Amino acid sequence: MKRNVVSFRANARLARQLWGEPSRMALRGLRELTARYSLSVAAGDLQLLEGRWYVTHSGLLQLASRRGCRGIETIVQDQFSDLTVGRWVFKAVVYKSGLSKCFVGYGDADPTNTSALVRGAEMRVAETRAVNRALRKAYGIGLCSVEELGSQQSFGTPLREGKAAYSPNGNGSANGQPRLRDKLCLLIRKYELDPNLVKRYAADFCGTQELRDAGRDLVEAFVSTVAEEAAKDRAALLCKLNSYSQPQEVRS
Repeated sequence: MKRNVVSFRANARLARQLWGEPSRMALRGLRELTARYSLSVAAGDLQLLEGRWYVTHSGLLQLASRRGCRGIETIVQDQFSDLTVGRWVFKAVVYKSGLSKCFVGYGDADPTNTSALVRGAEMRVAETRAVNRALRKAYGIGLCSVEELGSQQSFGTPLREGKAAYSPNGNGSANGQPRLRDKLCLLIRKYELDPNLVKRYAADFCGTQELRDAGRDLVEAFVSTVAEEAAKDRAALLCKLNSYSQPQEVRS
């Protein structure tokens, strides 16, 4: 998958808008990540938490796609998993090409090392962590991924009295991470998309009346989809959005 050239200047500018002025060390790291892996802040490939860069699951998948990854296999590890306490362990195997050796990563998740935001989804978190570790090994990325972090309370700022750390559906900001809605707004501005058409596309994608009614997993998937479609073929995305411009039936 090809992507528009990612510039360090654009990454740094968006990073300042989202997280404030990064340290000189963080900027040096961002420059290297931009040049070596073409990771994009606008596309949600990177997160800056407490002055450190973390790669995201979507960023790793897009990198693997650009590098021609042959395939990814995941296997649940029954001997280490315990469904009674919500503990899951996965093994992931990445094949960079038909001739290369495989790269293996393991991931585990249970209620003690995940955020309340994903409670009940430990199986998916464990699989994602395993895939992230295998991809990081395959492509030589020393950064930890956001999804591999433990309970978010360990990495965020203390809760302020009378204010929630996140919205019920998970679309709000938490622990210095930009809201998914903010990331979507950045994409809309970057690719000059019609916000109203994007909202209609989002409602159709998530199967909800309003975007705010969708769960975090669906919203995150939608944002990643829009980022990928816009980077791959903006014209095709515009055609898709225009299909939502037809007048909709007014409900009483």
